[in-house]
Amino acid sequence: MNLLYKALVYDNQVSLSVLDTKMLVDDAIKTHNLSDNAGELLGELLTACAYMAGCLKSDRGAVSITVKSGDGSATASVSGDKDGHIRGYIDGAEHGLKGGFMTVVKDDGFFRPFVGTCELKSQSVSENLMQYFHMSEQIETAVAIGVKVRDGKCLVAGGVVMQLLPGTSEENMDRAENAMQNFVDVCSVLEEKGAQGIVDGYFGEDYVRTYLTFPEYKCNCSRKKIEGIIFSLGKDEALKIAKEEGSIKVHCHYCNTDHVFSADEVEAFFVNSDT
Repeated sequence: MNLLYKALVYDNQVSLSVLDTKMLVDDAIKTHNLSDNAGELLGELLTACAYMAGCLKSDRGAVSITVKSGDGSATASVSGDKDGHIRGYIDGAEHGLKGGFMTVVKDDGFFRPFVGTCELKSQSVSENLMQYFHMSEQIETAVAIGVKVRDGKCLVAGGVVMQLLPGTSEENMDRAENAMQNFVDVCSVLEEKGAQGIVDGYFGEDYVRTYLTFPEYKCNCSRKKIEGIIFSLGKDEALKIAKEEGSIKVHCHYCNTDHVFSADEVEAFFVNSDT
């Protein structure tokens, strides 16, 4: 089961998140038939997205993270919402990301989406995410995310994230920094203790409450939504494509699914809309 624990620690001055995303990553590997290297990279981004989605306030909130290598050889994109539905895809990246940029789009459903971009300074998702928070949101954040995939199966995935809240004392800054030293090899700690074990073992005397959610790999696409895309083409254009190609095929990268609509189905959409 995927888990996201959120708590306040150190006199309520530091936000703590602990994640176990092993099943989420396994589902992504199966959905996209990923190699071990691609599975680990996408898995780390999915874990990061699960954390950020868990911080959304509005029921309509959504977040996406996109990374592109500088040489154009690799792209990965993940997205999630307030319900903990996390999905993503990766193209290339067999040998990691070589330079490039990370772009984060956060929409809490109230105002214009916030867009932040930072240059990739490392092949580590954790390091790049810390840089993003520092540069784009001006929030000091420590991130330790890890994923281990062997022979097409996720053995462990998850992470620990600590974020300083406004007014954090120097003493509690030091406590948070010292605590994060325990998670330099976060995969090994997760394998040994699990997410609940990390919360209890390292922060049991410090947190005041925990908030638990259950993120999952789930795409929000549907044939109904795809129908809307077809309608947006307009009747003449949609019917032209359907008749020339024999059907309209829309591929969803997130769930690796082809939604196919025959020419007769497309024609029926517009006939029904006119009645």
